[in-house]
Amino acid sequence: MRAPVPEPQPGDLIEIFRPFYRHWAVYVGNGYVIHLAPPSEIAGAGVASAASALTDKATVKKDRLCDVAGRDWFQVNNKHDDKYSPLPPNKIVQQAEELVGQEVLYKLTSENCEHFVNELRYGVSRSDQVRDAIMAAGIAGVGLAAIGLIGIMFSRNKKQKQ
Repeated sequence: MRAPVPEPQPGDLIEIFRPFYRHWAVYVGNGYVIHLAPPSEIAGAGVASAASALTDKATVKKDRLCDVAGRDWFQVNNKHDDKYSPLPPNKIVQQAEELVGQEVLYKLTSENCEHFVNELRYGVSRSDQVRDAIMAAGIAGVGLAAIGLIGIMFSRNKKQKQ
């Protein structure tokens, strides 16, 4: 049996599980969140929403959490509270509310929705998704290089035996 999901509190970070990535928002109360929404970010759109990587602008929007999440599962995830001191909830909400409607720069690797909410809650712009993807790409690259090196060694060994 699944544990009950705690009710989000103002200032909480909400992680929404889209296929292939996570969308992030900050809960501001009364069922609403504020999030960074590139033009292609469509609530519950899943893979279609991944096209947001191709844009360089986004709009700060205030929407109902249920509309932003759509059919996707979500959770409260204040995962950096042990590393950074969160700002007071009223300050987080106030800063977020002041940004609603603004068009801002959007870069998948340095200014995405996860960077946005972490900046609001902690005053620190960071995205673990981006860091993890870069690490995975690096590990994959090292693995491919190792496979290539092993292939070269076997090929040389085979030629020497002939």
